[in-house]
Amino acid sequence: MGQITHGLRAALSNPRVYSAFQNLLGAEAFRKEFIQNHIRPYSGMKILDIGCGPADVLNHMDGVEYWGFDTSEAYIAHAKTTFGPKGNFFCKELRTSDFEDKPSFDVVLAMGLIHHLDDDTARSLIAMACKALRPGGRLLTFDPCFEVGQSPLAHYLIRRDRGQNVRTKQGYEALIRPSFSIYEIAVRHRRWVPYTHCFIEATRAP
Repeated sequence: MGQITHGLRAALSNPRVYSAFQNLLGAEAFRKEFIQNHIRPYSGMKILDIGCGPADVLNHMDGVEYWGFDTSEAYIAHAKTTFGPKGNFFCKELRTSDFEDKPSFDVVLAMGLIHHLDDDTARSLIAMACKALRPGGRLLTFDPCFEVGQSPLAHYLIRRDRGQNVRTKQGYEALIRPSFSIYEIAVRHRRWVPYTHCFIEATRAP
């Protein structure tokens, strides 16, 4: 996985430090908006969260059936302690065999994950997500993005992200196309702590 985990960035491996730092940058409001406008949860919705981190998304969702995967023991331990029976948490890299005995998912999440992956790994993960979805189910992703004319501060911050595979909108779209024929992609600029994200909603064909 292409990310920097040494120096000051090593502190972000601590789930409490990670969540606190993210919230300082406005992640809580961002997360609520993403859940409301993109996930649109309902009771019984089956959600697979790849690279779930400490699963902070569950702070704002009730009644869903949630499976979270992450390779960080610290993040998964924190998620289990914090959310307990609200979710199913696994400390491992997701494989196709991990969801063969599970129901097809309504939503697969890859939030802030793809920019940590090289192209081949990202395409494989997206193909796996497509297989995990029911027909009509959706893959939802967002990642930092380089964009012509973006704020110089946003560009500076994104350059220093732990993930080493930040792409343009066209770069992310090229990863989605082999697995999904139905998708929407949008770039949005955040003003509070300037930042640029690329959002993708890809739907498995009926």
